[in-house]
Amino acid sequence: MTTRGRPRAFDREQALQTALIIFWEKGYDLTQVADLTAAMGIKPPSFYAAFGSKQAAFNEAIDLYLRTAGSKIIHVLEHTPQVKDAIRAMLSESIHTALDAPAGGCLLVLGLIHRTPDNAQLCQRLENIRRSNVDSIRSRLQRGVQEGQLDATHVEGVTQLISTVLQGLSLRARDGATRGELELAVQAAMRAFEAVAGGKKRASLP
Repeated sequence: MTTRGRPRAFDREQALQTALIIFWEKGYDLTQVADLTAAMGIKPPSFYAAFGSKQAAFNEAIDLYLRTAGSKIIHVLEHTPQVKDAIRAMLSESIHTALDAPAGGCLLVLGLIHRTPDNAQLCQRLENIRRSNVDSIRSRLQRGVQEGQLDATHVEGVTQLISTVLQGLSLRARDGATRGELELAVQAAMRAFEAVAGGKKRASLP
């Protein structure tokens, strides 16, 4: 006599990993609960018991992204000793992350595009994270000034340049740009960085 095996236990962490991939690939608005439950291999009641709502699942997916793929970009920015190398390493890591994505690009840039009354809170959260990344770039450049690695005069301009390139890499990756094309963009950005930033501090920041 054979006995029926126990149903496989629900692995919530694995389900969240799956949700991250689906949201990253399709975006929040186009992802339906049916897409998530099908990918997770569960029924809607189990999904709602585990996550509460699609919005809550997306929030948790953002948290997971920030702990994993998203953390690497800021980590290399903050921990690479020379500021020029830190900026290059951050942009290179961004290329790697964008090309590794299920559909290309960055979840923080492309996960939710159109603001509506229903998703306004999520849109604001992503905007705040992107602004925080800009602040991280600015802080790293200011540290470079304090260490005498670059000129203080153009910190804000360079901050805006590098931030725009960083987000632009994600969009270009989603459109099918190759690694070589994205690396050419980084090389051009670094030449511009070197042209305006200089290598010697001429003024101190307040």
